[in-house]
Amino acid sequence: MSTQYLAANRFGLGRRWDDPAIGDPRAWLTRQLGAFDPAPAAIAALPGRAAIAAAYLGYREDRQAMRREAADMPMSEEEKGMDPELRRLSRSEIRRHYVDAAGARLANAVATPTPFPERLTHFWANHFAVSADKITMIGFAGNHEFEAIRPHIMGKFADLLIAAGRHPAMLLYLDQAQSFGPDSPVAQRVRRRQKQAKLGLNENLAREILELHTLGVRTGYTQADVTAFAKALTGLTVAGLGKGAGQRLMPADARPGDTVFIAQLHEPGAQTILGKRYDQPGARQGEAVLRDLAAHPATATHIATKLARHFTGDTPPPALVERLTADFRQTGGDLPSLYRTLIASPEPWAGAPTMFKSPWDWAVSTMRALKLPAIGEKQNVPAIFTQLGQPLWRPGSPAGYDDLVATWAGSAALMQRVELASRIAGRIGDRVDARKLAPLILADAMTPDIEQAIARADSPGQALAMLFASPVFLRR
Repeated sequence: MSTQYLAANRFGLGRRWDDPAIGDPRAWLTRQLGAFDPAPAAIAALPGRAAIAAAYLGYREDRQAMRREAADMPMSEEEKGMDPELRRLSRSEIRRHYVDAAGARLANAVATPTPFPERLTHFWANHFAVSADKITMIGFAGNHEFEAIRPHIMGKFADLLIAAGRHPAMLLYLDQAQSFGPDSPVAQRVRRRQKQAKLGLNENLAREILELHTLGVRTGYTQADVTAFAKALTGLTVAGLGKGAGQRLMPADARPGDTVFIAQLHEPGAQTILGKRYDQPGARQGEAVLRDLAAHPATATHIATKLARHFTGDTPPPALVERLTADFRQTGGDLPSLYRTLIASPEPWAGAPTMFKSPWDWAVSTMRALKLPAIGEKQNVPAIFTQLGQPLWRPGSPAGYDDLVATWAGSAALMQRVELASRIAGRIGDRVDARKLAPLILADAMTPDIEQAIARADSPGQALAMLFASPVFLRR
């Protein structure tokens, strides 16, 4: 059982070449929970949501001129790897926020002394996935992870749920920012002026919170529950970026990018969800529903199953799921307690590495092994992960990227890694001896076959490429 390798790669992000020996793997992981920095230097230096919102507003005002200019300018190699929407924004301020956030995320992952909490951050960011497919989302996607996810992964699940669900990125991505109650004061005024007007209740956020973030699919909620929950959430919008009447009713002190509750958009009266009546006024109604969902038994099972799958494979062991579920329910969703139960459980430590690293995991572990500050310039980061098949903050779905082995084990995906490994090795040249590096980063997963293949390589660069493309290093 390769506990050293599993600690560094299954629980962490890969070992750095100059890291001290792990020693007791479980103790090493547990210590990291108390040492996690939610705002490391690379991320703390980034502009906040106000600057991101200002960049979008500037883009919106000038977008026609920008598109005409972009049409007349030749594309760089980096721009050729972008999707069309990102390409149009490549020279704008809003594009810069996305690039800077991606670079900061990568730099922090490579340098962090607490790789286990960083993996957990990435897990939760994917659980509460937003996707930078909409123009409004390009700058906010990274900010969602930094401002809503990171500060709450060592607290209660309920607080993480509320922070993730109320962040402007989530409100914009799932169209909550333009939702209002069918019988709200705003709707009544609209109806008096336009009798045939289509009223703007949007159920996207309510549905995804129930299906993806808390209870999970087929757990007993109905369409009526979705609609009632959507009504309870009405009133939440984003200053300066939402659409419709909410922007005209915005408080004078609201800054662009702020999450704001507008009472005139909120559906009045009580709502019944999952058999419980909620008669709290205003914003307290939606928050009360969220806290009850966070404490629901189905939520405990759903979160336990996802966490177990991430650390054991496609079919999480029932005993581990039951143990994590019990911990979640007993502690009221205390996340550090959940992590300690995971560390102490035997199932994640059983057997050799079996799960394929995602493109993100593989690239980060490669860079940590070489102690590289980045793969080229930070402007290249989004394009590289797009080429590897896992664009940063662009899963294309609220479900995020899945954790299934087959997703990351295809021949095309593996060839892309081999190619990138060769490019990295070519840059490093003979500065790193793969024969010395391999036993350090593979630890107790080192095999005679790998040792022999590296020894027979024609060049130092080829030896490095073989190491990073080896079956053991590709797995976690």
